[in-house]
This record gives sequence, structure tokens and C-alpha cells, in this order.
Amino acid sequence: MRAAFFGSPDFAVPCLDALTEVAEVVAVYSQPDRPAGRGMKLRPPAVKVRAQELGLPVHQPTKLRNGEVAEALRAMELDVALVVAYGRILPTAILEAPRMGCVNVHASLLPRWRGAGPIQWAIASGDDLTGVSLMKLDEGMDTGPVFAKDGLPIDPDETTADLAVRLSALGARMVKRDLPAYVAGELEPKAQEGEPIHARMLTKEDGALDFTGTARRVHDRVRGMHPWPGAYATLDGQRLKVHRSQLLEAEGSHGKPGQVLGLGDEGLRVACGEGVVSLAEVQEAGRKRMDAASFFAGRGTPEHIGPGEESDQ
Repeated sequence: MRAAFFGSPDFAVPCLDALTEVAEVVAVYSQPDRPAGRGMKLRPPAVKVRAQELGLPVHQPTKLRNGEVAEALRAMELDVALVVAYGRILPTAILEAPRMGCVNVHASLLPRWRGAGPIQWAIASGDDLTGVSLMKLDEGMDTGPVFAKDGLPIDPDETTADLAVRLSALGARMVKRDLPAYVAGELEPKAQEGEPIHARMLTKEDGALDFTGTARRVHDRVRGMHPWPGAYATLDGQRLKVHRSQLLEAEGSHGKPGQVLGLGDEGLRVACGEGVVSLAEVQEAGRKRMDAASFFAGRGTPEHIGPGEESDQ
């Protein structure tokens, strides 16, 4: 099986490794190097780094629609191209270049959470189950037919960073198990069934916490927005980033939303519209992240924590 790989971030690396175990990988495509860090030095994508370690040829095109990439892929006489978090939409000419098309490893049980942020929105929406779908890409946004799905339960305290590691590993196992069967014609892609739900791209404002909602919803928002864009509330009119929270009581009325009920080892206890949540690890602008007990020890326990601006999801 001759294959090409399209991917960029850490999430895609295990799938690249898996592909090399079941196919001859003749080309790896990744995003161009980007400035990062305080010095804004060019940093290569994780997939590029891993591909170079494996001795695979790496391409980082800045344009996809001028026909050059599609022509190169056709010349490779590929059986399939595997796409994992590449970060750009592939035009039809590229999708049709391999004999069996392009296969996407998508981190949700399609058609739920089509789009750019499936892991984040699954957690932020309180889902208790997610998974990975292998699908044949078409021109739509994650609308193509699916030939393999595996579910994965979401831990009630799991963050996006935690879940991404497990989903990436699951996707790699599915690549080894199901991709060869698909290329051999043993697995037939089938149209997605059910009501589609879109996972739009996140913005910084999506990290806003709303204490008028339930404590569970606040906790889920903190988990889903970690590590980016990061959940936040307001303290004395300034943003207070919340890295980690704990659900103390899911039900019951304990005070007005945002009212601080106390400070303990588990963090700052805050009343919500329903239930109580603990803000366990926080960060002030320009300062390092700290556990809440240490953060508030030198300034006293506040009476109230304000919400951030409301998001539209």
C-alpha cells in the first residue's frame, strides 16, 4: 500500500507512526513553519519533526489550489492519502489524486461535532462519550462517508489536553486495523446518519465562565477550554484565568451566582445557578499559574467572582 500523509500538530504524530507500519509512506505534507514563543522563532510542526526522524520526505506547500500538489500526488501512484489535523481544506483535485481518495481521522463520532473543535466542544457540552471516525473526505466539512467508528468514554474531570492524547492513540490503532481493509475494498464507506452538530472554531471569548448556569456546565467549560483558549472569570474587574476546577455539588442552591462560599485545599468555592464549583488553579495576567489557596493567601478571600463575557455556544 502506497500512501501519503497530511498532518501538522502533535495529535497527528501517532497516526503517522501507525501509517508507516501498514504502508509505504512516500510523502508527508505539513503546514509551513510558524513563528512561536517569546522570540517568535520559526518552529516546525510536530509532524514535520517526526517525519524527518523517520527519514520521510516532507513537503510544506503554501498553496494547494494551483494544481502542483495534486499533480505530484498523481505521479506518486498512491493508493490512499491519510489526513489528520492538517489544518487546511484540501481541494477536489487533491482529494481525487489517490486511487482510494483521502481518508480523514476525525476526533468525534460523526455526524456529531463536525468541524474544527470536536474535542473541545464535546467536553464543554458535557458529553460523556466521544470517539474517532475514519471517513473518506469529500468537498464538505466532515460530511464524507464513514467506514469505521470507535467510541471512547469521557472522564468527568478530563480536559481537552488529556482526551486528545487518548483519542490520538485510538485513531492510530484504527489506522493500523481499518485503513488496510478499506484500501483492500473490505470496508465500504457509508453515508453519515443522524443530526449533524457543528464544532465551530474556538475564539478566546469561548473561555468565558457564566456562573448563572449549573456548576456542571462551568466545570465542563473549564475542562473543554484547557489548554486553549483557557477559561476565565473576572476578579476586581480583571480577567482571572482558570486552569483547573472541581465539581463539588452538582445540585442545590447555595448562594447567588458568583458568590464565594469559602477557600479550602480544593480551591475557591463559588456558587452557581445550580450547585457549587471549585476554582482549583488560577492565573492572573502577567503572573504564573498557581493553586487557588496559594493565590488568595496573600490577598484575602474575595466575596464574589464575576463572569466573563458570554459566548454563543
